[in-house]
Amino acid sequence: MPRPALSRRARLGATTVAAVVAGTAVFGIGQATAEHSVPRTDKEIPNLTQVQDKIKAYYGDTVTADGEHYASPHSNYARQVHGIEAKARTYLSKALARHSKDGEQARPAIVLDMDDTTLLTYNYELQVGFHFTPESQDKYLANTDMDPVFGMDRLVNWAHDKGAEVFFITGRKEAQRDWSVRNLKNVGYGVPLDRTHVYLKDKEHPPAYLPCGATCTTVEYKSGTRKHIESLGYNIVANFGDQYSDLNGGAGDRTFKLPNPMYFLP
Repeated sequence: MPRPALSRRARLGATTVAAVVAGTAVFGIGQATAEHSVPRTDKEIPNLTQVQDKIKAYYGDTVTADGEHYASPHSNYARQVHGIEAKARTYLSKALARHSKDGEQARPAIVLDMDDTTLLTYNYELQVGFHFTPESQDKYLANTDMDPVFGMDRLVNWAHDKGAEVFFITGRKEAQRDWSVRNLKNVGYGVPLDRTHVYLKDKEHPPAYLPCGATCTTVEYKSGTRKHIESLGYNIVANFGDQYSDLNGGAGDRTFKLPNPMYFLP
C-alpha cells in the first residue's frame, strides 16, 4: 500500500506476475508462458479460491469472535520473517560496529517501507477480500491500527539503540501521515517519527529533490528519497521492503526483502 490506483497494483488473479508462497511451494500467477504475458488457456492460471486459501494457510489465519482475521505468530509467514530478521540483526551488528570503529563522518541509517514491512496489512486485506481501494484504505487507517510485522518493531528499536538513524519511506499518500504515525507509535516503534524521518508520497507538492515530481514511479520515488537522505549526511547501511520496487534503484549498502504473497507493486 499506497496502491493509489489498481493500474499500479497487480492484484490476485491479474496477469502480472506475483509469487504466492505457501510453506515451501511457490506458485506463479500468469507466469506459465512468460512474464506479463496473456495466458493462452485457463490451465495457466491457478484457481483464485485455492490461491487465497494457500495465502490464509501461510499466514496461519486466525479469526476472532467478531470476525476479524489475524496472522498467527506461529505461522510459516512468521517463521520466514524471523529468519530474515535474524540475518539482518547479524549484519547490522557488524555494520554498525564498523561505523563506530572507523569513525566515519556519515551517520549510519536504516530505511524501511511501511505496509507489510513494518506494519502488517493482513487483517485489512481479508476485510476487503484482497480488493484494495483508496477509499477502503482511508477508512481502515483512520480507525484501526495494523499490527507490527512480527519482530520488526524489536529489530528497528534495537538498531536505533545501537546507533542507527531510522527512516520510513512509504507510498502512502501525504494525507495519511497522522494515521500512519499514530499506528507506528501505538504498536511500539520507539523511534523519531517526525517529518524528517517519515516520508510519504506527496503528489500535490512533490519535493524538489525528486526530478520526476508527481510522475515518479515507485522505484524513482523511493530511490530518490534514499539518495536525499544520504545527501543529508547518512549512510544507509540497510534497506527493508516487501516489494522489489522498495529496494531497487541503489542508495543503500544492503537490502532485505520481506515476504508478501498478497499483492505485487511494480
